[in-house]
Amino acid sequence: MKNNAKSRLFAGESRLSDLIVAHPSLLPLPARLGIHLGFGDRSIAEVCEDNGVDTGFFLLISNVYTFNNYIPSTATILGTDMTGLVPYLEKSHRYYVDKRLPHIERHLDAIASNLRGRIGHVFIGFFKEYKQEVVDHFLHEERDVFPHIRALMAGQQDTTYSIGEFLQTHSDIEGKLDDLLNIVFKYLPPQVDDDNVMDVVDDILRLSEDLKKHTFIEEKIMVPLVRHLEKAILS
Repeated sequence: MKNNAKSRLFAGESRLSDLIVAHPSLLPLPARLGIHLGFGDRSIAEVCEDNGVDTGFFLLISNVYTFNNYIPSTATILGTDMTGLVPYLEKSHRYYVDKRLPHIERHLDAIASNLRGRIGHVFIGFFKEYKQEVVDHFLHEERDVFPHIRALMAGQQDTTYSIGEFLQTHSDIEGKLDDLLNIVFKYLPPQVDDDNVMDVVDDILRLSEDLKKHTFIEEKIMVPLVRHLEKAILS
């Protein structure tokens, strides 16, 4: 793990409400793990136990989302109960596809409806193409990668897929959001309502950061875990 003397990783004794107040970017995390708001003054460990969530896994994901310099070691990953990883990733997919992307699209539609000429069509077309790319990206993972992981976790040998194939095809789904922001910054005419533009820029930036963490979890946690499982099954 790369460490920073100023960073203190979270512990199960901390109150969950304090954690989220101090780090609002973690607000979507409990819902992705089946934990609903209204946890009072209970600690992270208590809330996790009440909801059937492994505390170590919750802390691992929380630390990844909060500390940019935190890279869990393979020993940490293998020492954590990872049965919640695939369900967490699947719920993250649903959050992006069913909530965040449609929310941004509604903002963009409102902006494009006030644009004249070709720019509005370009604007919306670019986003729709990006959204389809994200949907296809997630579909591949849900169809090929996640069943492979579930089989390995169940102790079954699965030679139909390998995590090496995932790494060869894993694309950067957040990079195009930077291109979308460049279109907003460079080509929107001045008559567009500034509040709408600021709202959509904020939404895109938040989604981009969330997707970067999602990619990090897949590449720095999921991949080492699956490599270990593949080797263990074959040995």
